[in-house]
Amino acid sequence: MTSCRTLSLLLVLLLAACEIEYPPKRNGDTSTDTATTPVTRTRGPAGPGQAATPLGAEEEEKELSDAQVEAGRLDDSWKRTVKMDAAPRNATRMDTTLSESWADISAERVNTGPMKLPLGGDVAGPSVLRAQILLDRAAFSPGVIDGRWGKNTEKAIYWMQKREGLKATGQVDSTTFARLHELAGAPGQPVAPHTLSEEDVAGPSKKIPEDIYEKAKMDRLYYETLSEKLGELFHATPELLAHLNPEATLDSLAAGDTLYVPALRSDQEKASGQVARLLISDGGHFLHALDAQDRILYHFPSTLGSTYDPSPEGSYEVESITVDPWWHYQPSILAGVDDSEEEAQIPPGPNNAVGKVWMALTKEHYGIHGTSAPSTIGYATSAGCVRLTNWDALFLARRIDAGTPVVFKDTGGA
Repeated sequence: MTSCRTLSLLLVLLLAACEIEYPPKRNGDTSTDTATTPVTRTRGPAGPGQAATPLGAEEEEKELSDAQVEAGRLDDSWKRTVKMDAAPRNATRMDTTLSESWADISAERVNTGPMKLPLGGDVAGPSVLRAQILLDRAAFSPGVIDGRWGKNTEKAIYWMQKREGLKATGQVDSTTFARLHELAGAPGQPVAPHTLSEEDVAGPSKKIPEDIYEKAKMDRLYYETLSEKLGELFHATPELLAHLNPEATLDSLAAGDTLYVPALRSDQEKASGQVARLLISDGGHFLHALDAQDRILYHFPSTLGSTYDPSPEGSYEVESITVDPWWHYQPSILAGVDDSEEEAQIPPGPNNAVGKVWMALTKEHYGIHGTSAPSTIGYATSAGCVRLTNWDALFLARRIDAGTPVVFKDTGGA
């Protein structure tokens, strides 16, 4: 998605904006394009009225810098919302002296090297990458896979431990690693070779203009580069993919080329159990899909509202689910934008401010949606909506229906 260094106005709007609508008709067109008609499942009358509305924007344009993302990665305030267990004193450790760095990451090291345990804190390297891939496969999402430990990874470990009845420390010890490996399907190669298909490399790739009205002129907000598309396809940062494949030039790859990539969860697989409700923790910044017994089926790190634009509290329902949503830009309800500016319809695509899917809630103006900036998930704030990575949002959308209960709680408890 759009680089953190060039987010500027797009990120501000992403943090604030939530409205989606059907594609606008132009030049008297009254036809329905089935490729872009967004509503996939709806309870009750369907139509643009089920879209949501932006709640406001930051008062001035700003970029979310790498330093701000890094600060968010290491922030541990979420721990105030949960009860952390003390690490077992005599936990069996596979390796207590192994020193690793991000530069040590390679397919061979991740697949066959020793696992540094216990694992946690401000660390990076092959062991962190292996843990993140296993978490993704177990549907306890770490967000974007990057080989760096952070609160998204720590939260996923914590909630996996809670569900499995293990000591909930947020660290990976030998017992946690063994159970996580089992939940992930015991992959022989967490990093595996993948031969790119025509679909994997299909374009076009187009530079996305910063001006909102120039965006409105586009037929779709495409990936800007092939590396951006591959990053989303494999739930990873392009930086990590490039590091795993030092001989490859990601933006010049073609069908038939082979890359080493994270061996991800199958999007077709489902947990044993039906999603009964969604729990969204404002304090913990995560979303849980729970079964009828309140057992966690899926965990996703989330970006939620700030004190400026808080997320709601209380119980609601999913009203409708929209794939490839359009976004209605409305200056009159955006802080810091001149009300006299014209409204605009922003086309769908992975660089749309609400990402690839929109799950409208019965709370007016609110929804669960994707993002054009996956590396910021869990490390920034929104204007009250619930933002996930595009792949987590789509994964969730395929497992719920209109009418699914949604509960917001300012707590880390499930």
